[in-house]
Amino acid sequence: MNGFCHIEIPCIDFEKIGKFYTDVFGWNVQVIPEMNYAMFQAPSGPGGGFSKQSKIAKEAGIVLYIEVEEIGAALKKIEKAGGKTIRAKIQISPEIGYMGIFADVEGNSIGLWSKQ
Repeated sequence: MNGFCHIEIPCIDFEKIGKFYTDVFGWNVQVIPEMNYAMFQAPSGPGGGFSKQSKIAKEAGIVLYIEVEEIGAALKKIEKAGGKTIRAKIQISPEIGYMGIFADVEGNSIGLWSKQ
């Protein structure tokens, strides 16, 4: 209770964003044409959807973090799949771990977190 149960990421192109998150993180993406929406399920944690927009807002806002094994390797996969590194891997603290931020193929800023 009281935790995230559904995450929604804005997009312009379901195919493009679906391929990106499938290739990089192994998410299962299903487009639902009658709803003009796409759903995703991550291998662990809450699932969510992609909401179709006419444009993606570039202002700062809430940053969601995806847990990965190692941020440097994840950022390489992200760039290979068409995303961009916004903030390279930095240590938050020895106890908490590391973070990085990337822009997906639609320009959304998403965080990465890892213990190592």
